[in-house]
This record gives sequence, C-alpha cells and structure tokens, in this order.
Amino acid sequence: MRRGRRAARLLCGALALAVTAARGAEALAPYAIVGDAIPEPLTGAPGDPARGRAIVADRTRGLCLLCHAGPFPEERFQGNLAPSLAGVGARLSPAQLRLRLVDGRALNSGTIMPSYYSLTGLGRVGRAWQGRPILAAGEIEDVVAFLATLREPEGTP
Repeated sequence: MRRGRRAARLLCGALALAVTAARGAEALAPYAIVGDAIPEPLTGAPGDPARGRAIVADRTRGLCLLCHAGPFPEERFQGNLAPSLAGVGARLSPAQLRLRLVDGRALNSGTIMPSYYSLTGLGRVGRAWQGRPILAAGEIEDVVAFLATLREPEGTP
C-alpha cells in the first residue's frame, strides 16, 4: 500500500509540474488562510463555472481526473485515489475549496494533491518550472466556481 501511494504521489507531482512548463511567470496574488479556508477570492472577478469545468476535465491542465472521479460521463478512466468530486459543493464552501486548490498541504502535509497556486516548500521542481504556479489566480477561481455547483452526490438524477 505504501509503495502504491508513493508511486501515485510521484506521478501526480510529476504531471502537475509538467503542466507548468507552458505558463509564464506571474506574481502570486496575496491571500490569507482563515481556519480551513481562504475566504477571499484571489481575483477581483468571480470565476466562470464553464471555464472551471473545462480545466477540471482537461487532463493536460488541471489533472483533476487523474486522481478524482466525478460527474463527467464523457471522460473515461477517472481516478480513484482521492474523493469523488460529485457533491463536493455541498460538502465544502467555496472558501474551503479555494484552500484545497491553492495549497492542500495547509490542511494535510502528506497530501498527494498538487499545490496549484503555491510556490513554497516544493521539491524537485525543474528549473524551467520554478516560480510558476500550475494554475493562474483566475483559473483557481474558475475551478472553485465550478466545483461549488457540484451539489448532488454521484448517482443522483
């Protein structure tokens, strides 16, 4: 079991870092963690759920379906290493979702989920990818907006 989790962690990390290659350097928006959440959006504009869904379902950008399953009937081979995204909007607030995307290590130092908007404490980052988040602030807000719409558990019509 340990070997499998370690392999999954390495795979998730390697794939997440590969995604950053195409992203230019950007200054990270400041944010404050309050309890188990980041209450304030990273941008001044609300996220777009349609763009967020596209990021979540795109295996080259968000990489979410590598580990998570969810209400994406068009996507084959969804992950089973992490909780299903079905109903996540009913389980977690947008602020809680935001922290998990920005840097889930704030809640679980051993998580295999990539830190999509953090540059601190990362190891084995190739020179070409240093100083770049996996997702931009607006993309984080798009994903938060989409995930907040997922209110029904899997299998609910």
